[in-house]
Amino acid sequence: MNKIRESLELNPIIAAVEDPSDIDDAICSGASVIFLIHADIFNLKDIVDKVKASGKTVLIHIDFLEGLGKDNKAIDYIAQVIKPDGIISTRTNQIKYAMEIGLFCIQRFFLIDSISYETMIKTVKNMKPDMIEIMPALMTGIIRKLTSQISVPVIAGGLIESKSDIIDILNAGAIGVSTGKKALWSA
Repeated sequence: MNKIRESLELNPIIAAVEDPSDIDDAICSGASVIFLIHADIFNLKDIVDKVKASGKTVLIHIDFLEGLGKDNKAIDYIAQVIKPDGIISTRTNQIKYAMEIGLFCIQRFFLIDSISYETMIKTVKNMKPDMIEIMPALMTGIIRKLTSQISVPVIAGGLIESKSDIIDILNAGAIGVSTGKKALWSA
């Protein structure tokens, strides 16, 4: 079993850090996995090193990085120099390349209609990312349906307001819940 899955079994709540100034709160929270949503070329390595030194798992959302390109060399740099536990992206081409070089990958999907759902199913079955994240999270019926159709672990994020939302999402079959709400990081 991989480190990220083991971390989510300890605590399925993922601290999604949108503002790097909140990283200390995420480290002090009960969350064992941290998604770094926004960062830049100047603070990225320090933040990743700090999170890893705390014993927590850190994944970088590469779509929102500032100062790095959106090409394979940027992914090589992240893998070889920054060394996160994994990456998150909505971009299939970036996920494909990152998987080829051995990075743990979470592919994020925004589900807005049945077409985006069917496209996601095809992409997941073709690409086989390590995990997927679906947004918004408050679709427990869709989570149940999705987890019955694919074998890739599912994380759900977005629009989560309460601990009861988290419980409902986990009961629907997600293995983790990502939230930017600091009050829920230790829920």
